[in-house]
Amino acid sequence: MKKILIIFLLLFNNLSANDFKLEKVIEGFDRPWSLTFINNQNLLVTEKPGNIKFVNLKEKIIKDVKHNLNVLEDGQGGLMDILYKDRIVFVSYSENRLNGMSSTSVSRAQISTEKLDFKNIFQAQPPINSGYHFGSRLVIKNNHLYATVGERGRGMIAQDHTKHPGSIIRINLDGSIPKDNPKFTDKKDWLPEIYQIGVRNPQGISHSPFDDKIYLTNHGARGGDWFGTANLGENYGWKILGWGGTNYSGTKIGPKWKPGFTKAIKYWVPSIAVSAMTIYKGETFKEWNGDALITSLKDQSLRKIKFDKSNFINEKIIFKEKIGRIRDIKIHKSGDIFLLSDNGELWRMSK
Repeated sequence: MKKILIIFLLLFNNLSANDFKLEKVIEGFDRPWSLTFINNQNLLVTEKPGNIKFVNLKEKIIKDVKHNLNVLEDGQGGLMDILYKDRIVFVSYSENRLNGMSSTSVSRAQISTEKLDFKNIFQAQPPINSGYHFGSRLVIKNNHLYATVGERGRGMIAQDHTKHPGSIIRINLDGSIPKDNPKFTDKKDWLPEIYQIGVRNPQGISHSPFDDKIYLTNHGARGGDWFGTANLGENYGWKILGWGGTNYSGTKIGPKWKPGFTKAIKYWVPSIAVSAMTIYKGETFKEWNGDALITSLKDQSLRKIKFDKSNFINEKIIFKEKIGRIRDIKIHKSGDIFLLSDNGELWRMSK
C-alpha cells in the first residue's frame, strides 16, 4: 500500500508540473534577444544584428521600427535588452566605439512604432576590443534603472571599481546618479554608477514585487552559473572566486565562495548557460507566485526555483528541449508566460 501511494504521488507531481500548453505565437525573427510589452496586444522585440520589431499579437504582424543606435554586432554583442515603461523605451546594446572597440551602453527614447530617437544615458568605460560578456539586462525599481554589465572576458576587471565591466549599475531613469549609490556612502573610490561589483556575464535580472529585491542570473565559466540577489556595495567575487567552475582549459579559478563576498542562492555545476529570468506573479500559474523562473541556452530548459529569502528550497525543470535555446522570458498581464527562442520564435505558455 505504501509503495502504491509513493507511485501515485510521483505521478501526480509529474502531471502537475507539466500541466501547461506551449503555443508558437509567431516566428521569423533574426536572432531575437529580448521582448517588452507595450500593452496586452503589442510588444517590441530586439534582434541581435541591430533591429527592433513591432509585433501585434492579434493580427500576428511584425514590422520594422527605425532607430538611430550605433550598434556593433560582434561575437555575443549586438542589440540586446529592451524595456518599456510609461511611454519610454530603454535598450541596452554593444555600442560601436570605433576601431573594433565597444561598450555595454544604455539608451532611451519616447515610444514610437515608426522611429525611435534614442539618446544614451549610460556608456560603460573603458571601451574594450572584445566580443565577449556584455551582460546587458535591464530592470526598473523605484524609478531607478538597473543594468548588468559583463566583464568582456577580462576576468579581474570585475574587481576594479574604477571601471564598469563586471558590475551592476544603478542610475535614475534620465541617466543621472542616485545620491545613495555606494560612491556617496562608504565606497568613495567607486565609479558613481556602480551598485555592485564582481560579476562575470549576468544575462538575467528581475524585480520581485513580493520582497522588493532585485534578482540576477549569471553565466559562470566551465560551471559556476548562479542565481542570487543584487546587493548595494557588495562583491560577487569574480575572478577571485570560481563559483564551483573552472577555466575552459580545465585549470582552477578559485573557491566556490568564501566570507567577504556575496553568496548566491543557487549554483549550477556543470553550467546550464543561464539566460533570462523573472520572478513570477500572475493568475495562470498562481501556485508559482514568488518563485524564480529561469531560462537556459545550453540545455534549452525552463526551470523554477523556490526559495525563502536567500535560502534555496528546490528546483524543478518545467520543460527541456522543446523550443530551442531560450533567450528571454516575460509575464503577460494575463499571467501567461512568453518565451523568446534563438530559433526566431515567440512562444506562449498557458493552461
